[in-house]
Amino acid sequence: MIHVALLLGCAVILYLACEWFVNAVEWLGLQLKVGPVAVGTILAAVGTALPESVVTLVAVTGSGAHGADIGVGAALGGPLVVATVAYATVGATLLVRRWTALRAARAGSVARPAGSPDSAGPAARPAGSAEVEPPIGTCSASEVAGPGPVVLTGVLPEAASKRLARDQTCFLVIFVLKVGLGLVAFVWKPWLGLLFFAAYAVYFWRELRGGGEAAADELEPLKLQPRREVPSRLAVLTQTAVTLVVIFVASQVFVGQLEWAGPAMGLPPVVVALLLSPIATELPETMNALIWVRQGKTHLALANISGAMMIQATIPSGIGLVFTPWMFDTPLMLAGAATLAAVIYLRVLLRAGRLTAGRLAGAAAFYAAFAVALGVVL
Repeated sequence: MIHVALLLGCAVILYLACEWFVNAVEWLGLQLKVGPVAVGTILAAVGTALPESVVTLVAVTGSGAHGADIGVGAALGGPLVVATVAYATVGATLLVRRWTALRAARAGSVARPAGSPDSAGPAARPAGSAEVEPPIGTCSASEVAGPGPVVLTGVLPEAASKRLARDQTCFLVIFVLKVGLGLVAFVWKPWLGLLFFAAYAVYFWRELRGGGEAAADELEPLKLQPRREVPSRLAVLTQTAVTLVVIFVASQVFVGQLEWAGPAMGLPPVVVALLLSPIATELPETMNALIWVRQGKTHLALANISGAMMIQATIPSGIGLVFTPWMFDTPLMLAGAATLAAVIYLRVLLRAGRLTAGRLAGAAAFYAAFAVALGVVL
């Protein structure tokens, strides 16, 4: 019973800590004068993914018998969860927001007098026309239902959509190389880990140079100083650092409870390593995205996921290549294949301008397919 209580308690603590973290990191981005997208791709992503990379480093350099397996499994399981569950969470949240807006609009149309100037009932839509879910990659998506246009909040502008598609392409190139190296063995393979570190350095530099600056009036007050229009740098740094520590500790406790839950449910260690543990370690990124979508900042939510994917594709992989043999077995290859399929699916939709909330939520199907395939091979 105590394990279940710890799981639930950690989940609540993680959500609250992430809410304070995204609040602080937006102000940090403003004070550092980085672009608003870089707040998600760099500041938030590095903040939540760096502790996981440290854990991977400790695992592969420790003396434990299964340290190398844990490190390599984390390097494959992390991108899988981010590319499927995290994106699906954003899509599902957008669908819920859209459904809530439509329901409220229809309820409002019933309350308005018929024929009022700002009313728009069924007659406002051509007979026989169906509601079409607007693509996320367009900036003019809106729906008419009830008392007027109901705009789908968090719609991506075209530039952000192209940027996300570009990031998916970069991830694919790096991830294909990462998986390919897991199939071959040669003497100087560990040195290639340095290329992965260099690849992230290039991505980091490029993201910091792109985009403009956010305006202070676009941000919610800092939670540590709610009455100040512009918080102090010390307060911003303190809130960022404290929430990161809370996120790191709560995530590790959450992972520990899942490691207990696996054997308790009769699950083999590889299932815990590839299916359950990555869910916990990527929970901060997923919750950050959920919070930003709830605030109507879908571009930051998707940027955070994209940035986390680039970190997961490079830093843990570089550590694994340097300190382990980096050879994949069947479960690891299945994880790599599911990740590649999910990213290709999202990239195709982005390039075609057909990525909607429903299709984004559909990314979860790739994680479900991996779970089924893993159960078959074990």
